[in-house]
Amino acid sequence: QVQLVESGGGLVQPGGSLKLSCTASGNVYSIFAMDWYRQVPGKERELVARIVQGGSPSSIRYADSVKGRFAIARESADNTGYLEMNNLKPEDTAVYYCHAEILTTTGSNYDDYWGQGTQVTVSS
Repeated sequence: QVQLVESGGGLVQPGGSLKLSCTASGNVYSIFAMDWYRQVPGKERELVARIVQGGSPSSIRYADSVKGRFAIARESADNTGYLEMNNLKPEDTAVYYCHAEILTTTGSNYDDYWGQGTQVTVSS
């Protein structure tokens, strides 16, 4: 089985920074893409950032609302992804979820996996 475990959420003042981490464990063979989504109560989950295998600049995309403030990265060696969030705003407050498309050592297709979510609150 595969698990995605997130960490790094918390309470921060407007203008502050946080760094989220997401580590995939279990029988991971390959990760095609890692994404970060966020969700607030009453709204749909939205894609914040995505990074595809290889991690070249062309393989990364961001929601317009976070461009220039957030940065996504991957460490393939330890199956970990990161979301560095700078100049945080109150409207960034949400539960942030890690998502990955993973091929397991026993599978034949990339499947979707989700983390449990981590709360980010931006407030003075």
